[in-house]
Amino acid sequence: MYQHGIKNTLKGGAVVFGASAIFLLAAPEVFLDLLGLEDSAELIWAMRMIGITLIALAGNMWQNAKSTNAGVIRFVGRVMFISALSLGVLTIFIPAELTVFSITYAAIGLSFALLYLINLIRK
Repeated sequence: MYQHGIKNTLKGGAVVFGASAIFLLAAPEVFLDLLGLEDSAELIWAMRMIGITLIALAGNMWQNAKSTNAGVIRFVGRVMFISALSLGVLTIFIPAELTVFSITYAAIGLSFALLYLINLIRK
């Protein structure tokens, strides 16, 4: 396992999730539009709730990247691999016509999944 690579991936993911959180909190309607989804009061509220959750996730990812415990890094790397892969796949199956933004967002998630996987299996 390549701990340094997982730590850097965690930090990069924390920055991406942090930026997404700010976007979701500040302009959920724009985010929904970019995904090709119609907005509603309920969906805007849900996007803001996701934004708040992403703040917590980003903070935890950044903090876990500081760990010196190989077991912790490995565990977090596995969790984030599954999460990033799931996010990428879920975005591809969005219940709307795919947009450039949704394809890019899916590609980012899948890229992070690949980075976690590479670093988890690297010696």
